[in-house]
Amino acid sequence: VLTLVAAALTLAAAAAPRASAQTPAEDGFATDLSHYTVPPDSLYRFGPKDAIPSIDHPRFVSVDEAREWLGDREPVAVVSVGGETRAYPVQILMHHDVVNDVIGGRPVAVTFCILCGSAMAFDRRFDGQVLEFGVAGRLNNSNLVIYDRQTETWWGQIVGEGLVGTYAGRRLAQISAPLLRFADFREAHPDGRVLSRETGFDRPYGQGRMADYEERGPIERIFRKPADVRLPAKERVLVVEREDDVVAFPYRALSERRVLDAEVAGEPVVAFWAPGTASVYTAGSIADAHDVGSAVAYDPVVDGRRLRFRPEGDGRFRDRETGSLWTIAGRAVEGPLAGRALPEVDNGVHFWFVWAAYRPQTRVIER
Repeated sequence: VLTLVAAALTLAAAAAPRASAQTPAEDGFATDLSHYTVPPDSLYRFGPKDAIPSIDHPRFVSVDEAREWLGDREPVAVVSVGGETRAYPVQILMHHDVVNDVIGGRPVAVTFCILCGSAMAFDRRFDGQVLEFGVAGRLNNSNLVIYDRQTETWWGQIVGEGLVGTYAGRRLAQISAPLLRFADFREAHPDGRVLSRETGFDRPYGQGRMADYEERGPIERIFRKPADVRLPAKERVLVVEREDDVVAFPYRALSERRVLDAEVAGEPVVAFWAPGTASVYTAGSIADAHDVGSAVAYDPVVDGRRLRFRPEGDGRFRDRETGSLWTIAGRAVEGPLAGRALPEVDNGVHFWFVWAAYRPQTRVIER
């Protein structure tokens, strides 16, 4: 299985093998194939059910313990629920794609799709039960398809929508899971917990994969929609979706301006970008990989007042209203608002070509 898994999603880095004609039933699925929003046979099969093993009993270590093997520049998905904050290193997520966890008393699934660059978290409570997720061995236009082990519904990882099965057409509740560099997580949450490498599996954690993936175009065999040419296919975008309104902040624009403002469904949003986060798409160590930066979106309203920000360098931002200094993690570290945090908004970072295939109505914010 490990050989299959290693090749499964790495297929994007080379000429991909043809999808197998193996049926869902032959893969061990009892999914209701008569109920779908995407025809089941249109999904690309890269392996059997649970070809990539989820982490179902995660262990955690302290920030200091994690520093022994996790570089400051490495990306981590940060999830805060019920006063508890945890970091999920991408060096681990990229080998498992799904972590079934309980944070602050709430069942949560933390997911990652290496073909999309997407870390997404969802509430596992759904329709009166707690779902547990695994990898379905399928892709939908380059996006990972996950499944729940209770009804075996197949879900699209990038937006948490049911594609095939009992819950087709339904949507999981998203939980914010911004990708930050480990150093920023340590600063904001010195008592936070970090997903341990003690997963029960032997994987090359810390080593990158698919070294040239950021430069290659979409793989036609696994991405069948026309490309949205408003942005380069592999442009990273920070996405905020509220009701029927969706905006994308391109990393290219964010890296130049560092701060961008927008209105989404009539409510203000501010997007921050800071350099210093390593890419996972490398042939060597992730800790030494090239810089792609981090971007996070927040609600800029504090105590009923909308704050306007300007970049200050070193991943810091100063609001014009009080002069307080803020970090990329949304924490004020200096000034009248020191100790306060900007309210989080649900957001995610994805490669543009995959996101635009799911949400073609997305507005692009570049200034």
